[in-house]
Amino acid sequence: MPTPNKQPANPAELIIDEAIAENQWRLLPQSEEGSEISAETLAPGKVILPFSIWSALKGSLTERASEIGVWLDSDESADLIGTDATTLPLIAVNFPAFTDGRGFTTGRLLRERYGFQGELRAVGAFIRDQLTYLRRCGFNAFAYEGEQPLKKLLDSMYDFSESYQTSVDQPLPMFRRRSL
Repeated sequence: MPTPNKQPANPAELIIDEAIAENQWRLLPQSEEGSEISAETLAPGKVILPFSIWSALKGSLTERASEIGVWLDSDESADLIGTDATTLPLIAVNFPAFTDGRGFTTGRLLRERYGFQGELRAVGAFIRDQLTYLRRCGFNAFAYEGEQPLKKLLDSMYDFSESYQTSVDQPLPMFRRRSL
């Protein structure tokens, strides 16, 4: 089982759909070697499982489908979840360092290739300057680990008023929007 460089935090408050909200999900860390996690030993409530644990247990978690989310580490592709994405209420993507941009691609693939409609949460070490781009790739929730207040992050969501290229949040390029 791959071990991430850094476990993502699970803050009490986060940004969801452009508003500060209480975090109702528990993020389960990667398990220690030898520890056993099963559907029976998993505590009740909303929980975000590491991909490796979710993939091993998904057949036995169908009764809790609305309470089970998955988190992908930066070295895990959206293709691992694939078409199962449409059955999940939440997928979290870990950014172990702000310089690791693989999660941007993961988010876009989950939305565009696999039709994921649920909460797409960025977790880990992303920075304020990346929020606009994360939103453009389809992320709608942000579990921020930095020191800036969430209100300042919220204010930066639209630092750029226009984009030239297409994205998840704007499928038309600027030249097409100008001609309408």
